[in-house]
Amino acid sequence: MAEDNNTPQAGAAAADEKPQLKFSLQRIYVKDISFEAPNSPTVFKQSFKPKVNLDLNTTSSKIADDQYEVVVKVTAQVNDSETGTTSFLAEVEQAGLFRIAGIEGAQLDQTLGAFCPNLLFPYARECVDNLVNRGGFPPLMLAPVNFEAMYAQRKQREAQAQQAAENTH
Repeated sequence: MAEDNNTPQAGAAAADEKPQLKFSLQRIYVKDISFEAPNSPTVFKQSFKPKVNLDLNTTSSKIADDQYEVVVKVTAQVNDSETGTTSFLAEVEQAGLFRIAGIEGAQLDQTLGAFCPNLLFPYARECVDNLVNRGGFPPLMLAPVNFEAMYAQRKQREAQAQQAAENTH
C-alpha cells in the first residue's frame, strides 16, 4: 500500500495550525407563527387592492460552544389600499440551528448576520405564502432579499452611531 504523504503523522501537531473550519446546518424549524384576519369575512366581499407593509429582521444567539441559532422574522401587514382596513397580518419566525467552528470575529458576525439568513429566507417565504393562502387570500410572493446588503447597511449605521457617540464625549 502506498502512504499518503499529505497527512500529518499521528500525534504530530504543527504549532501554527489553524482550527478546522466547520459549518453545518443542524436543523430548520418554525419558532413562531401567527396569522390574523381581523376583518374577515367582510374583507372578502370587496375587491382586493392590497397595500403591503413588510418588516424583516434577523437575530442570532449562541446556544453552545459551536452551536448558534439564527432567526429570520418576517412580518407582513396587508391593508386595503382604498379603505385602509387591515386585510391580514402574518408573522413568521423561521429559525435554524447551525454548527460553526473555526470562524471568529467579524467573519462569524457576517456568517450569522448574512449567510445564515440567506439560507433560511426561502423557508420563511414559503411559510408566509402558505399561511396567507390558508387564510383565504392570494399568496404573498415575497421577493428575494439581499441579506449581504442589509448586513452592510446595519454595520454602517452602527459605525455612524458609534462615531456620533464618540463625537459627543
